[in-house]
Amino acid sequence: MMKGQLAGLMKQAQAMQDNLKKAQDELANIEVEGQSGAGLVKVVMTCKNEVRRVTIDPSLLADDKDMLEDLVAAAFNDAARRAEATSSEKMGKLTAGMPMPPGMKFPF
Repeated sequence: MMKGQLAGLMKQAQAMQDNLKKAQDELANIEVEGQSGAGLVKVVMTCKNEVRRVTIDPSLLADDKDMLEDLVAAAFNDAARRAEATSSEKMGKLTAGMPMPPGMKFPF
């Protein structure tokens, strides 16, 4: 490989690394909302899986504790799925066309 080609490749790799870091930083600020019980329980989290808020409709507070716990877990899982989908979509735009080994995905 020629010296100029190698320098160009290194420059591209650095730009890709910078873009991935920027995208990961943005994901830390993107919020998604998961719901359960027809919206009676809501969990808001970032795409880095940091929970920001849990909202429980007051009508559930007098109900069965086990049911409420199940609804909170379901809302959290819904939010986590949405965060993963949003992250995959955002990172997929950056890594489109990059040859990746089977089973490997960004971010590492």
